[in-house]
Amino acid sequence: MGRTSQAVLTVLYVLTTVKAFEMEIIPANRIIVQIGETLILTCNATGCASPSFSWRTQMDNPLGGTVNNYITYSTLTMNPVSIVNSHDYLCTVSCGEKGKKEKSIKVEPYSFPSDPIIEISPSLVAGEPVTVICKIPDVYPSHRLEVLLKKEEHVLHEKEFYEDESTNTETKTVTYSFNPTAEDIGKDITCVAKLSISTTTGFEPKERVTSQKLNANFGPQNTIISASPGNLSMEGDPLKLTCVTESNPPPQIIWRKHLADESIQHLIENNVLSIPHARFTDSGLYICEVINPVTNITEKATVDIVIQGAPNIAELSVEPSTTVQEGENVSIQCSAESNPPPKIILRRKSDNADMGPYSEGRILLPSVTFLNGGDYECVAENKFGKSKSEITLNVEYGPKNTTISVIPATAVKEGETVMMKCTSSGNPAPVISWKKKKATGESEKISEGATLTIQKIKSQDLELYECEAYNQFGKEEKSVKLLVQGRLEKPDQMIPVIIAFSCVTAIAVPVVAILIYVFRKAKINGSYSLVKALRLKV
Repeated sequence: MGRTSQAVLTVLYVLTTVKAFEMEIIPANRIIVQIGETLILTCNATGCASPSFSWRTQMDNPLGGTVNNYITYSTLTMNPVSIVNSHDYLCTVSCGEKGKKEKSIKVEPYSFPSDPIIEISPSLVAGEPVTVICKIPDVYPSHRLEVLLKKEEHVLHEKEFYEDESTNTETKTVTYSFNPTAEDIGKDITCVAKLSISTTTGFEPKERVTSQKLNANFGPQNTIISASPGNLSMEGDPLKLTCVTESNPPPQIIWRKHLADESIQHLIENNVLSIPHARFTDSGLYICEVINPVTNITEKATVDIVIQGAPNIAELSVEPSTTVQEGENVSIQCSAESNPPPKIILRRKSDNADMGPYSEGRILLPSVTFLNGGDYECVAENKFGKSKSEITLNVEYGPKNTTISVIPATAVKEGETVMMKCTSSGNPAPVISWKKKKATGESEKISEGATLTIQKIKSQDLELYECEAYNQFGKEEKSVKLLVQGRLEKPDQMIPVIIAFSCVTAIAVPVVAILIYVFRKAKINGSYSLVKALRLKV
């Protein structure tokens, strides 16, 4: 009995824990959506492992959207929403043996994108009739539109479009004419448009409002220009010119500038002319021209703007080029802009105190030489400061001043090492090569490079050596002749010879003296026997 009760309880527990098959549509109930927006309807199923989804409209019209099915839910995306989406949408979910379920949701598109547009026609002059036109662009559904025309808080006209059964967006127009009084000038004419999108409780009507003052056309008049920070400004500072006038309707404003050649430069069409960073070239006479297209009246105002500041180097150039060949005519020019006008000095830089030659903005170098090459500096200065700029003149020329130095000397001893170095100036830098002139008179190229080294020179190295310096603009040659003296022995070989010679000399001198003495004695004794002579001596 106990086991049976336990089994029953287990079955009941399983039944109560299994979720029932349900579905829902998100968002629920009725949807009010602006035409042109994106709407996503989601049909969600619970309590079903593998549900099947389908979408349709109540009248089987096209869906006007894209369906995407997932495991437990399905979406219907309308992008963008249009009038064709004005339907009741039904989602059906099937779950095998658990059957099917269906729910619907109503989608109500509307269009009310912008505020009304007010036009007052014809041009209003005090005392004459005026017609007020109010336009409401792209309205849907227009049969739920209500329009009020008001003067201040007083309702002038009211119109409803209940009988309009338009099936598309339309621009609706309300027109009203009346005779204004002098007291009406300056009062607001207001157009109030209300769209009651749905009759369902809880949906407030959407409202858009536009107002325009009821004024007489006049002007332009009392036109002036204000300059900030002033009509005398510093170079680099911001400058703002504002043209102020009295006119109704608002006028067209055109900025122009009077140029030095008497021509007029058109700038912009705006009441404010802004220059973020004023330059010297911005100095001049500025004209603000104001035109009222209704009254056909034009008025002008002018202001003279002066930009001051330290000089700016506008140009530093070399003609015909910064790289020239020796002999060409060269012109170096410098110009600067500033207010007051700058003093310009153009000079060649050097390492000494004399910075000449000096020139007021131009240096002419006829038949330029390599000595004219180098850096040139332009200095422009006025009371606000100075500026500098540099340019390099590169003069190309053939080899010059070629020289040869010999270490230790041109007269050397046999066995020594000789180093000969060749130097030459030129632009571009000359290429150096060495040649050796043979006894036959022919020259043989033996080396390239500035330095020629001869190790352990021999008597046969007694030759004429030539150094040649060359580039694309020419060449120059120099020669040197080496004089080779007698052979120079090495110190480590001569020392033993000297020592041996000294020892032999030390022994030989006494022996020779004895022999001379003995021979003399033998001669005196009438005997030439060396033995006897020696005995007699003993």
